[in-house]
Amino acid sequence: MKKILIKNIKELIQVVDDNRLKTSGKSMAELKTIPEAYLLINGDKIANYGSMVEYNAETHADDYDQIIDASNRMVFPAFVDSHTHLVYAASREIEYIDKIKGLSYEEIAKRGGGILNSAKRIAEISEEQLFYQSFQRLKDIIAMGTGAVEIKSGYGLSLKSEIKMLKVIQRLKEESPLTIKSTFLGAHAVPLEYRGRQEDYVKLVVEEMIPAVGEAKLADYVDVFCDKGFFTVDQTARILSAAKAYGMIPKIHANELDYSGGIEVGVANNALSVDHLEYTGEKEIRNLLASNTMPTLLPGAAFFLGMVYAPARKMISAGLPIALASDFNPGSSPSGNMQLIAAMGSILFKMLPEEVIHATTINTAYAMGVSTMLGSISKGKIANIIITKPMPTYHYWTYSYGDNKVETMILNGEIIDERSLKR
Repeated sequence: MKKILIKNIKELIQVVDDNRLKTSGKSMAELKTIPEAYLLINGDKIANYGSMVEYNAETHADDYDQIIDASNRMVFPAFVDSHTHLVYAASREIEYIDKIKGLSYEEIAKRGGGILNSAKRIAEISEEQLFYQSFQRLKDIIAMGTGAVEIKSGYGLSLKSEIKMLKVIQRLKEESPLTIKSTFLGAHAVPLEYRGRQEDYVKLVVEEMIPAVGEAKLADYVDVFCDKGFFTVDQTARILSAAKAYGMIPKIHANELDYSGGIEVGVANNALSVDHLEYTGEKEIRNLLASNTMPTLLPGAAFFLGMVYAPARKMISAGLPIALASDFNPGSSPSGNMQLIAAMGSILFKMLPEEVIHATTINTAYAMGVSTMLGSISKGKIANIIITKPMPTYHYWTYSYGDNKVETMILNGEIIDERSLKR
């Protein structure tokens, strides 16, 4: 197995020596780091780390296939982005102009725009073209520091198109170095041909789509847009129940547009995460505190749409964990740049850099179901590592939002370059 030594690290960030799977409440403001450190990678795993003072270079001089000098550079665990829609067929900048002119998200959706626009494009594009476009987006997010990503379907809204999207995600899993989880989101919107017959569409999702997806083992998770103008709590519960029979774990779009009951139905169904959460009050916080569900905030969408921001400080003060994900999609968050999302955590939500680091690594790993193997600098975890460009302090990570601070990406113990991403 190949061994890599990263030495003279200015500061090793997000060191987790215990077996925690997430970080909650006031503990999110606490961050273990090691100044003047080394990190040893053996194969695809983190083998060891510590202070350079403790490291005996002479004893181990011949042990490594590669030695990287990280003087004046930080080392972080790679970002985990636990909520994206990055498999899509085309951008939607014309709707962006409509938003500038004053149309709301719901108004655009009612006239066939938004998700329905993306669904039309998915039906028209070939599977090969869709894969190629999506692979390019994966290359872009790797360059910005993402090492693991959840990808949803939901722009198909028909059995044929949803399967097409999920097959593309499956192929991305096989051909990219990223850790990828797939989510079936057939209940993302109601197709135009089912307007006025929403129950018939829910029946289609439950009786045809879920069995087809489940039998083909194309999805790790199931999601529903449980919100005002989309799917009701009862419909959501029925969809989740049907998907559970095929081993799909729930993740919910909840409370983005109103107090929809999405958080409660997610918790009641042991959802791995409930996402968006702009409308979260005392009742919803109590519900989450009594659960193992990860509250996931998507600041890029609220920022892009000009919506209210989720009450992150109130949630952390109550003792909740918080995850921050990109919601990368063509309509409401056209960026998969997790460095920007990290900065938004501090700028928009007033989260400390330490809180943001937890929220974009170990907590998003939990929301993606991979925190036993990703999300922190821990012995035995997969070596998904960012070596930064020269940085003064780790606080610069969320302070500087306009530049790419990543110098080197290591995924699965391999240094990523153009040769490793041939497409």
